[in-house]
Amino acid sequence: MGKDQAEGLGKKVAGKAKEIAGVATDNRKLEAEGKAQQVEGKGQEMVGKAKDALKSEEKKKA
Repeated sequence: MGKDQAEGLGKKVAGKAKEIAGVATDNRKLEAEGKAQQVEGKGQEMVGKAKDALKSEEKKKA
């Protein structure tokens, strides 16, 4: 797991915690922030996976 994937996972976990806290306290803003953070984390994970795939392909060609 690369840096981007790890950071993305961290953002997803933090976002889920925010979402749950928002639901528990009936705070729609916090809930929405949590969902947005999860989406951001998922995107960052995907970037990390793409980078890893490119690195693997470069190694195969070398």
